[in-house]
Amino acid sequence: MQRLMDNGDNSSSEEIIYDKLRDLYSLIEQCHEERNKSEGNLSNIRKTHEKMQNEPQKPYFKQKLRTLYKGAIQDCDSEIEVLSKSLDQIFEIRTLIKKRPRKSGLSLFTKETSIRRGALMKMLQQSALTLPLFIRRNKEGKTPPLCGSVPAEPNYVGKVGDMVAALVKGPDEDENWILAEIVSYNSNTNKYEIDDIDEEQKERHTLSRRRVIPLPLMRANPETDHEALFEKGTLILALYPQTTCFYRAIVQEPPKNAQDEYQVLFEDSSYPDGYSPALSVPQRYVIVSKDLRRK
Repeated sequence: MQRLMDNGDNSSSEEIIYDKLRDLYSLIEQCHEERNKSEGNLSNIRKTHEKMQNEPQKPYFKQKLRTLYKGAIQDCDSEIEVLSKSLDQIFEIRTLIKKRPRKSGLSLFTKETSIRRGALMKMLQQSALTLPLFIRRNKEGKTPPLCGSVPAEPNYVGKVGDMVAALVKGPDEDENWILAEIVSYNSNTNKYEIDDIDEEQKERHTLSRRRVIPLPLMRANPETDHEALFEKGTLILALYPQTTCFYRAIVQEPPKNAQDEYQVLFEDSSYPDGYSPALSVPQRYVIVSKDLRRK
């Protein structure tokens, strides 16, 4: 009976994921349509500017440009809306895949699926690159929690499948911040169950909330939300490149545009000044420094 129930759950989950993938395909087609419409309008703007340079005395071109620019802004807003819906859909699909029963084998970081080190590093990098970018719609609004450097609200509880930094004890009793995935949360004990992302470790830990730091759910845009980025000289925790562990570091340079990564200096006693050369770390893997190892 349990096996039949599991199969039913799997089938239902697959149908939901299939429906959402189909919706995502439709949204992608809309993105192409909006982009083509926008490019046509931009082409008309360029041509009108060229004509205006040849006949600057004619007021007709100025009026036409005003109309074209208004259309271009509307096109841009429409494209942003469709892209935002697409990113939300992708996030929902990823969440559903992570929540699938483990025997289905489709979760990105299951214990049953052997993931080579290189493939894991590539997936983590891709996950950071595709993290949704916060798009400000209201200049007066505040940057939301878990966007860039903005921390989670005090009572925030991470969702199943979310990635976090977790302070765990190693075999020799030393403690390290590792990249992990939430398996469950017990509201009675206020403790998380988390899985180490590293396939080679294959460990599950039960940790209090103070030993778990949620990772950003959105990237901050430096051009519109610079205050949501760690400033130069800030002490932070950052995921060391090609590893699944967080180490203390100092921000050398914050991102300058939406595609940039942080340039950080990791604490490293093997160098004369105590810090490594500057290394690139995506926004998703840069968080507030929080040292609990003596508590």
